[in-house]
Amino acid sequence: MASLAATEPEVRTFTATVESVDGTSVVLEETYFYAEGGGQPPDRGTIDGVDVTDVQHGDDRVVHELAEPPAFAEGDTVEGVVDDAFRTYCMRAHTASHLLYGAGRRVLDDLGYGGFDIGASVVDGDDPGEPAGGVEGKVRVDFATPTEIDDAALVELERVTNRAVWADYAVTWETLPREEALAREDVAFNTKTEEGIAGDTVRVVTIEDWDVAACGGTHVRSASEVGPVTVLDRSNPGEGLARVEFTVGVPAVERRARTRRRAMDAATALDTRVADLPDAVARLQDERDDRRAERDALRGDLVEARLAELREETVEKAGARWLVGTLPGLDANGLADRAQAAAGEDADVVAFVGADGQYLAVASTGEVDAGDVIADVTDEFGGGGGGSPTVAQGGGLSADAEAVVSYLRA
Repeated sequence: MASLAATEPEVRTFTATVESVDGTSVVLEETYFYAEGGGQPPDRGTIDGVDVTDVQHGDDRVVHELAEPPAFAEGDTVEGVVDDAFRTYCMRAHTASHLLYGAGRRVLDDLGYGGFDIGASVVDGDDPGEPAGGVEGKVRVDFATPTEIDDAALVELERVTNRAVWADYAVTWETLPREEALAREDVAFNTKTEEGIAGDTVRVVTIEDWDVAACGGTHVRSASEVGPVTVLDRSNPGEGLARVEFTVGVPAVERRARTRRRAMDAATALDTRVADLPDAVARLQDERDDRRAERDALRGDLVEARLAELREETVEKAGARWLVGTLPGLDANGLADRAQAAAGEDADVVAFVGADGQYLAVASTGEVDAGDVIADVTDEFGGGGGGSPTVAQGGGLSADAEAVVSYLRA
């Protein structure tokens, strides 16, 4: 038979008759363990003191996988104990996903339901009010929407979701005829769920005045039982999908406290208040831009001064005038731009080497092939590169800058 967990999610301890035992696989005539499905992980707990490591759907039955072969046999009466902390977390997380989707209906455009998943791990309960063997993890909801979920939308989703928690909407569930559920426009279906509905009925979960969805998971009875919801991040798992990750309960409280502490530390470092952080950051950005402009201007002055020196040191080679030397503070592209600007005006061939000797740029008026110069240098010092007869670049040279400059001048 199917699990009764979704129908009576508050049940944690029950007795049942063993239907079959096959090694570590056990089937009960009746069970309140939740079998993995719909994005919700399987329950944890024990059967007659033996740890349950997995719960899965079989052929019209629920199969419990135990940590070791049990002492009981077919026909015995056993006690099942569902891990309270883990089940409570899953109930809160699953209900929170419905609240978040309801918030999405109010914040995002053309919303569709793209998927859901509870990721959780067992942790030691060190926080006040958190039971030993508690849980933490991320929960995700995938929205099918053309709306880009930026920072502002993410904050709004969290705000609206927590307003729904505070409103304490009632959460109920019922089983409807399949065709009736599919015909209702207010019922949210995951596309895969809608296509894969088996049987003549559909379980529908309703959060009053907020959200209605086809769902087979476990839920709390009222929105306030979810507790705080903290949105963590967003990503794009596929075209047309926006993924939002969040957490609930103690992990949500701890995450929010860490964020608050970081904001206060940042405010202290900037000698301001948390509320004034945006203004303080804006001032820092303006100062940074000013410093960058000053740096770039000084760098430009330094390059121009160096160019003036190099113009006095041009050499004649095979009937062409060469301007060769190092230029500080420029990458390969910067060297190439400067070489092109100088070619024809300051010399027939311009070869600039980066200050660390790793990069080389050559520009020519055409009498000397710039690509050939690069090939000659890389043959001598390693590395590689290429380009056209009038401009070429090289990199990865295994020599210091002065050695490359001396070679080009020779």
